[in-house]
Amino acid sequence: MAMLCCAFIGLEPVAAAASPPAEEGPFRPPELVELVKLEPGIRLDVRYATADNFVGRPVYSEPRAFLQKPAAEALIRVHRNLRPLGYGLLVFDGYRPWAVTQLFWDAVTEDQRPFVADPAQGSRHNRGCAVDLSLYRLDTGEPVVMPSDYDEMNEKAYPTYSGGSAKSRAMRDLLRKAMEAEGFSVYPTEWWHFDYRDWRHYRILDLPFDRLEAAQ
Repeated sequence: MAMLCCAFIGLEPVAAAASPPAEEGPFRPPELVELVKLEPGIRLDVRYATADNFVGRPVYSEPRAFLQKPAAEALIRVHRNLRPLGYGLLVFDGYRPWAVTQLFWDAVTEDQRPFVADPAQGSRHNRGCAVDLSLYRLDTGEPVVMPSDYDEMNEKAYPTYSGGSAKSRAMRDLLRKAMEAEGFSVYPTEWWHFDYRDWRHYRILDLPFDRLEAAQ
């Protein structure tokens, strides 16, 4: 699968030549589905398909978001449970090819590494069972204000951060409560990152978005 890495935008030579870690054990066949095709009300802000991210350039060729089907169905339930409260889900990222995880690891400084996955272990994004997201208001379409921006690599990103406005913390906690009710758990250093409970049942993948359907 390493030869497919070159299909991603802007990968460094080291990331393009690297390979995912070897894994053993029974894994479920991948069943990655595109979120907006299942629930159009889920909105996307896929910054990794733009230069508006911590790398400073696009690393995805397309602004799309995928999850393994059980995780996607759980996420849709979260979105629908939030609608009576006046909010919807705004998704930044879902399935992430392993080569991009390697690129992120190489791009950050040592003190930023708690905020990115170690490619030697792989990311739950690589398994299609992690999602980065926030909330938007249904009446205006505007994103809600959270205690930090997406991918802000400091203590403001912690789901336990006690600073910022009371309203922003309430929105962060509302998102967490809604996600946990459907089997997701928040990452300790990122209020926006949630792992689905079944992530161990899926192997690490390194396929670009345009190869996902062919791989299933």
